[in-house]
Amino acid sequence: MMACVDSAELQKKAEKFLPRLFRDYVAGGAHEERTLRANRDEFRKWTIIPRCLRDVSSVSTTTQWLGYDCSAPFMLAPVGFAGMMRQGGDLMAARAAAKEKIPFCVSTFSIASLEEICQVPGADVLAQIYVFRDRDITRDMMERARKCGVRTLILTVDTPVTPLRPRDERNGFRRLSKSSLAQLASFAAAWRWGAGMACHGMPQLRNLSAYGMGHSLLEQAKNAASQIDPGLTWRDLEWFRAQWSGQLLVKGIMHADDAARCVVAGADAVIVSNHGGRQLDPAPATLAVLPEIVQSAGQHCSVVIDSGIRRGGDVVTSLAQGASLTASGRPWAWAVAAGGESGVREMISLLRREIYDVLALSGHNSVKSLRLAGVDVLKRQK
Repeated sequence: MMACVDSAELQKKAEKFLPRLFRDYVAGGAHEERTLRANRDEFRKWTIIPRCLRDVSSVSTTTQWLGYDCSAPFMLAPVGFAGMMRQGGDLMAARAAAKEKIPFCVSTFSIASLEEICQVPGADVLAQIYVFRDRDITRDMMERARKCGVRTLILTVDTPVTPLRPRDERNGFRRLSKSSLAQLASFAAAWRWGAGMACHGMPQLRNLSAYGMGHSLLEQAKNAASQIDPGLTWRDLEWFRAQWSGQLLVKGIMHADDAARCVVAGADAVIVSNHGGRQLDPAPATLAVLPEIVQSAGQHCSVVIDSGIRRGGDVVTSLAQGASLTASGRPWAWAVAAGGESGVREMISLLRREIYDVLALSGHNSVKSLRLAGVDVLKRQK
């Protein structure tokens, strides 16, 4: 693994390694992909003001969030099918996060099971869950999380339907139940990726294998997506809260009124997310709606932001506008494809170093100092 200087370089390395099906799965968004682009464009509208003659001889990026000790103010967001980026990718990322002291969230659509990932030494594991049409599956997934010692569930609520994602549609992902000739040709061209997969047999969604979703990965992906309940309402959130005694985060919040209702329903935190541009298109960038959601959620509900965060400046900009933590998905998916566990550790180290740089050069020696300064740290571009 050669040293990379940013997530874009990791992405380039990953794209050379992956077959087209999974390159497009990670990179793509819904419809015209306007939301996908807007997430990055919104961060580019903000600058951070340099401050001089402040003692930054000792700068700490550490923070504590909902009882998790974090070496930097971000976590690895849930990424479905991450184990297809590289054989064992879910476990590699969990090990990297544990060694770097960053929380790791397991996707419902994980190739490795929750039980396997929770056995990673030192891992701070959160579990992401959907509410399925069959509530017994959802109950069982909550019970599995309890048995694994998971403290926090992330309930994703922004996927009542799966919209057209042109790149996935062209590739047949979640549309086909068996591999097409074009897919097989793409797999063969990515021979290094294929060799790693072939050594361990046909991959499965082991996190859902107990629920009879099918035999092949494509069949499981298609059937599992169709199981997500499109009739989910606030009453179901209250039901979910009553079923789960641990900490609860609600992911996919993009409106201040929805954030306020999550607080009333008993959420410990909300995640401002447009699913990385993979759901409603066009939708606002997450950073554009962050301040109003922070205000609506109030002092006792933590607010996390994801979608579009790539650099240390993005993290600092988010914290200055009231976020308690940030979350990144695509960067670690590219990193695990590019370099496995060491690739993810490098990605975490890069982002943490950039946060350190931006804190110091803006005159702050801690995350707490940054939060106290708030929006005074920032200047919006005209």
